[in-house]
Amino acid sequence: MPFGAELQPGGATRFRLWAPAAGRVALLLASSATRAELPLAPLADGWHECIADAPAGSRYAFRIDGGMSVPDPASRANPEDVHAPSMVVDPLAFEWQDADWKGRPWEEAVIYELHVGAFTPQGTFDAAIGRLDELAALGVTALELMPVAEFPGRRNWGYDGVLPFAPEAAYGPPEDFKRLVQAAHAHGLMVLLDVVYNHFGPEGNYLHLYAPQFFNPAHATPWGAAINFDGEASRTVREFFIHNALYWVEEFRCDGLRLDAVHAIRDSSEPDIVAAIGRALACGPGRERHVHLVLENDRNQTHYLERDAHLLRPRLASAQWNDDVHHALHVLVTGESDGYYADYAEAPLARLGRALAEGFAYQGEPSAFRGGAPRGSASGHLPATAFIAFLQTHDQVGNRAFGERLAAIAAPAALRAAEACVLLAPQVPMLFMGEEYGATTPFLFFCDFAPELAAAVAHGRRQEFARFAAFRDPASRGRIPDPGDAATFAASRLRWDERAQAPHREHLQNIAALLELRRRHLVPRLAGTGSGRFVIVDGALHVEWMLGGGARWHLAANFSPAAALLPQPPRGTRIYGRGDAAHGAALELEPGGVYASLELP
Repeated sequence: MPFGAELQPGGATRFRLWAPAAGRVALLLASSATRAELPLAPLADGWHECIADAPAGSRYAFRIDGGMSVPDPASRANPEDVHAPSMVVDPLAFEWQDADWKGRPWEEAVIYELHVGAFTPQGTFDAAIGRLDELAALGVTALELMPVAEFPGRRNWGYDGVLPFAPEAAYGPPEDFKRLVQAAHAHGLMVLLDVVYNHFGPEGNYLHLYAPQFFNPAHATPWGAAINFDGEASRTVREFFIHNALYWVEEFRCDGLRLDAVHAIRDSSEPDIVAAIGRALACGPGRERHVHLVLENDRNQTHYLERDAHLLRPRLASAQWNDDVHHALHVLVTGESDGYYADYAEAPLARLGRALAEGFAYQGEPSAFRGGAPRGSASGHLPATAFIAFLQTHDQVGNRAFGERLAAIAAPAALRAAEACVLLAPQVPMLFMGEEYGATTPFLFFCDFAPELAAAVAHGRRQEFARFAAFRDPASRGRIPDPGDAATFAASRLRWDERAQAPHREHLQNIAALLELRRRHLVPRLAGTGSGRFVIVDGALHVEWMLGGGARWHLAANFSPAAALLPQPPRGTRIYGRGDAAHGAALELEPGGVYASLELP
């Protein structure tokens, strides 16, 4: 890797920093044998470099122009947080035991999104290993870890990271993360890592001091300065992030990445940075094993999702989060219509039908929430597996004022129907940690910034909700939990004892049963699946997909308050039914009823 600290044959370490705005750079080195300040030699194009006797475990920082000392932006470990020195790491010291692991085909994916810090009471990589048995037994095949890059403090969602190569020290050292990945593979679980390439966090980012070329003032993001992917000196910036993507997949053997909010990445290059990362993964580790790229893209764009001529292999990205499925289902099971849910309030069942059948509900139609601007592109030509369907995510739960999960706000029958629609549809399903047993713990927005920034974040968080009727008065906004309070984070940790208690035990059993049906009947036929079509009959939704091998999959659901009668019920063998009854040749679905069938050629 051309960035950071690299051990050399013989025990020395090469230190390299791109600091085009710095006149002088010095290495501050502290090891068991020495403490020293050594000059870095200036090289071409803004690089500075030196080689020093610094074994693994040595601490180091860079002094810029004789003044401030800063951590390495490509640090592999920062044990004392983002303002402290970095640590030299030997990337080859970990002895991997999973050489036979080649990943899993995308059609087998059942994703479980988790936050390492809130997943267990200990909040560490090692502690997460102890829960993998339960996830594998549930039917999960892929973990999607919220970002683990080093962030300020000990509590954060992960989207405020500032050292993209360093696993968060509060979760454990780099070898603990590798141990988690290895253990996941031993359980048959893929590991997808959420990475943030659209901004750096607001505390602990020192790049402006010595490499302002990392940012492009011509662009902006909702979270801060835009990263420079297409301006002057952007080549080095692009290489930094491409290497970062490869680093997590090669050095930590992750099975893929989820790119956060690619709609907020400003890049007019050809190829743009998303495409460049996708190609680097495919042409690198993807030649030897299954490597997947997942996107979050609020624009509903499909050009990253295109397949080859046989609709089998993605050209760039395996799949994209499908917010349209979530939003339509959320409106159906809660009745809420504030914010972006307004776009789904008028015809939520039709929006859901189109999203399940064709990928996106919005394929170029005007969005009232976005001021009438058109949203999305045609997606009906893509296979269902190019989309990830979900009912809950860190965003959709955590961006609520009190972090309530659906189990706390939706009617049980409607929630069960929605779960069946997600888990028994051909789109790749995703669960958010705790969803499988209807966890009562909220998932709140939390962080651990320095006092002044923490106060500003708490104030801004409460002001965000002032446009909602329930929070128009200051007293109601004052009840919104303070993100910087340690109690806010503590309240968000899962309570694993709930899994064995009623009604959570029954909820867990129902999710496991749905995933087992998916594994047995749907997954073997997903390769070669195309899009589908839908109809609404007597207030019930009926979606049909053509699967690989000529089979057809049918899913019918009734979210209305009255029973629905389908004169022509879904064809094929009944695979699942809840709240369904035959009436002669017709099928009746009670409110919350769901029916799934497989029609063989």
